[in-house]
Amino acid sequence: MSETALLPCVEQEPAGEARAAVIWLHGLGADGHDFAPIVPELGLPENHGVRFVFPHAPRIPVTLNGGLVMPAWYDISSLDLRGQDEAGIRKSGGEVERLLRREIERGVPTEKIVLAGFSQGGAIALFSGLRYPQRLAGIMALSTYLVAPEAVESELSPANRELPIFQAHGTTTRWLTKSAWRRSRRSAGGSGGCSPSTPGVRANASGTA
Repeated sequence: MSETALLPCVEQEPAGEARAAVIWLHGLGADGHDFAPIVPELGLPENHGVRFVFPHAPRIPVTLNGGLVMPAWYDISSLDLRGQDEAGIRKSGGEVERLLRREIERGVPTEKIVLAGFSQGGAIALFSGLRYPQRLAGIMALSTYLVAPEAVESELSPANRELPIFQAHGTTTRWLTKSAWRRSRRSAGGSGGCSPSTPGVRANASGTA
């Protein structure tokens, strides 16, 4: 893939003109098909005008999984969040920026675009959305954590300093500790954030981190 090529995506177009968009990132080891089936379950009206974009992460070796090559937004060496693959995180952030730029070129204003993600995808959604220079509609971050937290304050975009963030996880998501999730919630901030945990629910999509 060239430096300027867009990630391949699964896309679901509305019946009419797209007036808004959701860019939804999957978890480790999954692909863009993982969350596509959820769209019909949302109960949106026929004239919702929302384009759903589900990109496929590139396939890279993942240290935590013995170097196995799989779809991943960045490498993971341990679950304690130390030694994060900052270069990989920033590269994926750039991929998300290109997807955002394409939506703008297709006529969707940034304030009508939501970044969503699960697990690793949620980490990249938070990373990208908080740094994006133009106002977004919001972020949905599911069963995830904040990557590069020490750089958030210095890199936070003024346009998205008060961005609404929905952040949630299951209480039995074993790889995501409560302290890591709470730390991420505090660091991410946002003005309209809703940050619930769901009793008895664990992260159970294809990805795990």
